[in-house]
Amino acid sequence: MSKIVIKNFNLYYGNFHALKDVNIYIEENRITAMIGPSGCGKSTLLRSINRINDIIEGVKTAGEINIDGANIYDRNIDVDFLRRSVGMVFQRPNPFPISIYENVAFGLRVNRITSNKNIINETVEKSLKAVLLWDDIKDKLRKSALTLTLEQQQRLCIARLIAVAPRIILLDEPCSSLDPVATRKIEELMMQLKKDYTIVIVTHNMQQAARVSQDTAFMLLGKLIEFNKTDKIFTNPSEKETDDYVSGRFG
Repeated sequence: MSKIVIKNFNLYYGNFHALKDVNIYIEENRITAMIGPSGCGKSTLLRSINRINDIIEGVKTAGEINIDGANIYDRNIDVDFLRRSVGMVFQRPNPFPISIYENVAFGLRVNRITSNKNIINETVEKSLKAVLLWDDIKDKLRKSALTLTLEQQQRLCIARLIAVAPRIILLDEPCSSLDPVATRKIEELMMQLKKDYTIVIVTHNMQQAARVSQDTAFMLLGKLIEFNKTDKIFTNPSEKETDDYVSGRFG
């Protein structure tokens, strides 16, 4: 079942045509990777899925991005609700300079989802368990989130998203600041989370895309060159540009 359907989607930064007639069907409870050289549009496309690009002056869009059958660019869409439903984790962990507990509880409070202390406590515990962090920090919840390792901080940022019950998780180079051991742990976490969430990841690391994703989109100069099962993209791509990129002949 297609969770996200992108139809003839275009995006402009002023006069610059950044995304050109992109069409992708992203399946539910799978990990979809977006790969391509720097400046190809993959992060712009990722940020279009929860409309974070809206905050950039001069951005214009055309076409559709449908989530569960609703075009998120319709005028009647509640963008705040959209961004709770489609959470995003960035390249470098960005925990708030408050306690671990309050980081996870933050979305519940600021979005007025609940003020019930028992529900907040249960949600914090459940969210931290979901990212396999609870056992390590359950006795340190009142400590600053900034005392955690980078890998733990990234897990905490994912827990913060999970607390507000998203449908989709967007990951923009989530391992770029992590060492290989921490990277592997985050990849293992992604593979566990896809049972409950639809995940889209942007990565420059083609080995990472091959390890964690089921589907891969290759982008170049704002165009979607090829979208297919990950195994096919990396072993038998249909387009010469894709073959050149994954084989290291350019990019």
